[in-house]
Amino acid sequence: MDSFIPISEIKKAKDILQGVSIKSPFDKIESFSKRYNSNVYFKREDLQNVRSFKIRGAYNKISSLTKSKSVNGLVCASAGNHAQGFAVACSLLDYKGTVYMPKSSTKQKIKRVEEFGKKNIEIILFGENFTHAYEMALRDCKENNKIFIHPFDDIKVITGQATLFLEIINQIDNELDYLFIPIGGGGLISGAINVFKQLSPKTKIIGIEPKGAPSMFESLKKNRLVELEKIDRFVDGIAVKKVGNYSFDFCKKYLDDIIILDENEICSSILELKDHENIIAEPAGAMSSASLWHFKEKIIGKNVGCIICGGNNDNSRMPEIIRRAKKWKTNKPNH
Repeated sequence: MDSFIPISEIKKAKDILQGVSIKSPFDKIESFSKRYNSNVYFKREDLQNVRSFKIRGAYNKISSLTKSKSVNGLVCASAGNHAQGFAVACSLLDYKGTVYMPKSSTKQKIKRVEEFGKKNIEIILFGENFTHAYEMALRDCKENNKIFIHPFDDIKVITGQATLFLEIINQIDNELDYLFIPIGGGGLISGAINVFKQLSPKTKIIGIEPKGAPSMFESLKKNRLVELEKIDRFVDGIAVKKVGNYSFDFCKKYLDDIIILDENEICSSILELKDHENIIAEPAGAMSSASLWHFKEKIIGKNVGCIICGGNNDNSRMPEIIRRAKKWKTNKPNH
């Protein structure tokens, strides 16, 4: 990608999403602001109907299709959040869709895809991780002439995700100094880069990845797209072996820094958000607030944005989350 997505295109996507996604709050969080001696704001994408930002990109992409070219149906692959956005879009726009989800997907996410998709969606559980589901989805598209709706490596999807950052620009009076964003395939951070590097270039964009799936970090380090041999699926919303082509290009040129978080630290952050702010975040949704500690010296007196990108956490995972959080605190007593 040689240039930014025009702001005019992102504004068009914002209009398309009227009544489909909400303008989620971007509020100052006093407890975190006091702790870090800064102004910390949370963008609450967990409050979307599908409890994540993914509705934005999925709907923007699917609304751009024509019925004549989509007669055989649409297909997506997802660990859960993109699938929910895809299901809502197919239901609202009356497309037949097939969702490929890994067998490891949480029961809650599978159930919600069923509820959002209604009669328009068929769910197929396949493989142990996103890559397996993704490969089978592509095969279905090739064999049956269906259209694949990519979760992140698509300009229309990235444009949809960018609308949340356009909202942030209009929700704060002062310029943000730092913006902390989780990276999975890279659609969300690409949206951030396209808005902020055009409208607020002084804002530093900080990406975050889990230790068990640092696909962007490894790609940037080697200056080429790297596919990881294996990944830890714990942070299921963003555990991908390979980031998107577009996002790699955007991050290579414009990402200011990247943080790698231990999965146990993310668990500690999930409990912290629940206990102090009554926010039910999934692992990916708790990464931005967890990452602040790693920048605690740099953000003093600064305006800081965190994206709470998803709230689809399955209660059955809580015992493991509590155990891992305790392990983190034991190993990091001064954290």
